[in-house]
Amino acid sequence: MSDLERAEPYGVLLYYKYASVPDLDELVSFYERSCNSLGLLGRVRLAAHGVNVTVGGKLSALEEHIDVVKSNALFEGTDFKLASCDQPLNDKVAKECGFTSLSIRVVEELVTFSSHPLVRSPDISFAGRHLSALEFHSVLQSAGKLLDEGSPTSSERLVLLDARNLYETRIGKFHTPGLETLDPQIRQYSDLHDWIDDNSERLQGKCILMYCTGGIRCEMASAYIKGKGSGFENVYQLYGGIQRYLEQFPDGGFFKGKNFVFDHRISVGSSNANVISTCLLCSCPFDDYSTRCRCASCRMLVLVCDSCRQVEGSIYTCELCQKHSKCGLSTPATENCKSEVLPREIKLSTLSSERQGFGASRKLRILCLHGFRQNASSFKGRTASLAKKLRNIAELVFVDAPHELCFIFQPPVIDGHSELSTEHRGPPPKEKCKKKFAWLVPPDFTAGSEADWKEADGPFDPLQYQQQTGGFDSSLAYLKSMYLQEGPFDGILGFSQGAAMAALVCAHKDKLKGEMNFRFAILCSGFTLNLAEFEHGSINCPSLHIFGRDHGRDRQIPNKASADLSEYFENGSRVVIQHDSGHIIPTRSPYIDEIKNFLQQFL
Repeated sequence: MSDLERAEPYGVLLYYKYASVPDLDELVSFYERSCNSLGLLGRVRLAAHGVNVTVGGKLSALEEHIDVVKSNALFEGTDFKLASCDQPLNDKVAKECGFTSLSIRVVEELVTFSSHPLVRSPDISFAGRHLSALEFHSVLQSAGKLLDEGSPTSSERLVLLDARNLYETRIGKFHTPGLETLDPQIRQYSDLHDWIDDNSERLQGKCILMYCTGGIRCEMASAYIKGKGSGFENVYQLYGGIQRYLEQFPDGGFFKGKNFVFDHRISVGSSNANVISTCLLCSCPFDDYSTRCRCASCRMLVLVCDSCRQVEGSIYTCELCQKHSKCGLSTPATENCKSEVLPREIKLSTLSSERQGFGASRKLRILCLHGFRQNASSFKGRTASLAKKLRNIAELVFVDAPHELCFIFQPPVIDGHSELSTEHRGPPPKEKCKKKFAWLVPPDFTAGSEADWKEADGPFDPLQYQQQTGGFDSSLAYLKSMYLQEGPFDGILGFSQGAAMAALVCAHKDKLKGEMNFRFAILCSGFTLNLAEFEHGSINCPSLHIFGRDHGRDRQIPNKASADLSEYFENGSRVVIQHDSGHIIPTRSPYIDEIKNFLQQFL
């Protein structure tokens, strides 16, 4: 970058908008054109119900982008939060925060409010009433007596609720003497849903003032609280979040410390930003996250001062893990945002003794990869019994593969003929069918219209999986992004083609350190693809292989194919379970006991 370019004013832009998006593809194209032409880097998340954007670039380019966005009626009333700042100087931090590239993705949720599916998602139209920074300050100043409607009669009915994660609230929060302030102390936003449910009695009948960094997390959470019905009507949120408040009150007002932000700035303080947090190890005043130190167990950011980081072999264990009697290993964790687990190779034979200090351990988190022409929802349904029987030791996390497939329609055969009228041979309505995905696809696979219906050109070919050898690179990039968003994970479980994909990830395990760390793999009804460059016994990763016996009832993946896959894994760290069932993961005894025995070694 030239000196002239560095001299140009730089900035960061944040905005979100909840609105019905009529054409997601068109919106994706719009952001690709606008951001690429203006040289903007950062994250753009698009969903059917709105957008969430954090981008950086030259101030002039960001201002031009705002003007273009404002010309679209979809963004009417959007609060554009633009801040001038220095350009990213720490490349590792910039990379972790997504400011070294432009990422535009279509997602199901703009922010993930719950780690498990909800019966009914919160209706954003019922979100809490917006309070400007001045109104919010005034309410705090008068202990809630200035609200026009639904105002409390005394400060005892007013509670302040912080909707952010613990590592954010450590370094900065609102403080008003005599006012009850609730800090949920959650690791991630998706934990807030459960905290609200567990603390409903503390919230019911109260006037709730909510706040977060920029406002978007309060939208979903406040709507969920109000949706609980009687006694939860009075919910208010700080419009524009802490960022707008600090702009209005440069001296900090009632906000003490620094505002954690999810870009290369790391945190933003007022003109009177006192250090309110301390070093995890020595308790001296400290609030600098730039070294990206993390808890060895749960991977949450922790604060470790410069002096303590020089102590070799120090244990970094966050306060939440300490509370639950966990210990961990020290690591600077500077490479990525959330995906690192333990940085060293651990063999199955030595795992128990090396991790025995963890005591009452957290549940294992296992990333689950579905089979060909399946999706996360269907695979979750098929493994419901497994999840139930492992619920005390493992959390299964399901994701869709990145390659969307066309719908295949097999016309019915009557008297040996499929020549029916067009009315009877047409496919069912597409809106009634769930999308199907794949991790690996044929080399000549093209996206584009793959979501359309196609009539099968012949009977089902049980050996079609052997031709699905393409798409690994894009699937691997997709998994890396999932690790960044949903990680860390202790292990990977793959079924059928998902097992083939998981095996390829295991084969590249050393190259993926710092981006996709995991400690074990469970491969069910798997088979080999693209492993020609590897030798038998060369994959060093603790693995559990579950597949049908030679004369079992799995008619889709032959016993020999799964057995051959297991041979690629190091003999001393692989476990094989063969069963007599069909193309499933068996959960009856003794199979479930063997699965539990394998997992227990990682607790």
